[in-house]
Amino acid sequence: MIICSCNVLSEAQVLETLRRAPEARPRSVGEAYRCLGCAPRCGRCLETVRALVIKAHLENCNVGCPACPAAEGQQEKDTVAATDGAVETITLIAAE
Repeated sequence: MIICSCNVLSEAQVLETLRRAPEARPRSVGEAYRCLGCAPRCGRCLETVRALVIKAHLENCNVGCPACPAAEGQQEKDTVAATDGAVETITLIAAE
């Protein structure tokens, strides 16, 4: 399924990037886009990509810190700038 129309990125492409070896795995949305050779444009896909990044981190985390910003039920705000100059603040809630 295509999750980013501007860059024609599929969910499978993003997930493949997030399954890399730990030292090469993207830790943020920006790093995920850079690994895929692009950048967000309109910003509509950011919530989806961010949710995939958080889910991948939770699946690969062996620590389980209660203070982790990706822990279930906690909110995290992220300000992102699309390539067209638009700035958007999104609130994310990690969920299973």
